[in-house]
Amino acid sequence: MTSPLLSGIKSHFEEVRDPRQYGKIDHPLLNIIFITICGVLCGADDWVAIAAFAQAQQTWLAKYLDLENGIPSHDTLGRTFAMINGQEFQQGFLNWMSSVSQLIEGVVAVDGKQLRRSHDKGIGKEAIHMVSAWGVANGLVLGQRKVDEKSNEITAIPQLLKALDLKGCIVTIDAMGCQTEIAQQIVDQEGDYVLSLKGNQGQLHEDVVEMFDYFEEIAFQDIDHDYHKTVNKGHGRLEIRECWVFEPAAWSDYFRTLDKWAGLHSVAMIRTQRQEDEKVTTETRYFITSLAPQAEKILFAARNHWAIENGLHWVLDIAFNEDQSRVRQGYAAENLAVIRHLVLNLLSQEKSLKVGKKNKRLRCAWDVDYREKVLSGFAALC
Repeated sequence: MTSPLLSGIKSHFEEVRDPRQYGKIDHPLLNIIFITICGVLCGADDWVAIAAFAQAQQTWLAKYLDLENGIPSHDTLGRTFAMINGQEFQQGFLNWMSSVSQLIEGVVAVDGKQLRRSHDKGIGKEAIHMVSAWGVANGLVLGQRKVDEKSNEITAIPQLLKALDLKGCIVTIDAMGCQTEIAQQIVDQEGDYVLSLKGNQGQLHEDVVEMFDYFEEIAFQDIDHDYHKTVNKGHGRLEIRECWVFEPAAWSDYFRTLDKWAGLHSVAMIRTQRQEDEKVTTETRYFITSLAPQAEKILFAARNHWAIENGLHWVLDIAFNEDQSRVRQGYAAENLAVIRHLVLNLLSQEKSLKVGKKNKRLRCAWDVDYREKVLSGFAALC
């Protein structure tokens, strides 16, 4: 009988076609996917290490898999993942996460990350770039899309958002994603947006900066606006964040492109001052948002956008050694990135062990009971 764990993996990745030649398949695709998930969970970061893990844990793996033909070699693992269609494999992950869409709430941070060593100069292949959606409240990767070569995040973000249930969520994106079409899509999907505004939206950026410059000159006297301030101290550092927000519709004569932005209700200016020892730095950023002009809420959303850097990108580099991965053949790099996201979600859902992700991976390698407890999260989430 197939275990609930394997049934869950099979059901969500069932649309992933086996790319290998019929009649020459020694190891079922399900075996290869499960072995790779378990290997990465237990600290293996490349095909050689994953195959070595499987050889060492063959007796344990036999509890779940038919290993009549033994353990696939590292070459078999690498070749198979290089051939598996990347979009199909990413859709398998999205199928899994959509089954728990009720977990998506609050801020959804969208940002991109380059897998630095996934390039291959010999064949002119550039390093791949993955755009991910991070559920801040739950600490989960909600989905990801690879940016097509010769393209940029603007094309990948709409594909990623389309796969998510954004109703009631606040989507935060940096300046690259500050596009009228993306704002319209988020509103159409019943979400709200907080988009960083920079020079790529020339006229709107200029108008917003000029308005805030004028308001500051008169100290916001008689200007209908909202304001919020936070002060944080710790580790010898002081951070002061201030947010001013107003409704641009009341000043429509001074804006040239307001009618192009779906649901735009507020524009905001956030100023951050950081003091560490004797060094003081100040940064001013501007945002457009579909939220009502509530400075505290907008400041919270903008600040939480950077959770994707600490909760996802930093963890992938430190705990999963992603930036050092030289996996690059075919679709292998993006498929292995999806596996890392899947494993990260499993580790995030396991709350009993109060250590970082790297040490949780080590514990999975050392402790079979803990490994199975973490893996049970997949069946539970399913």
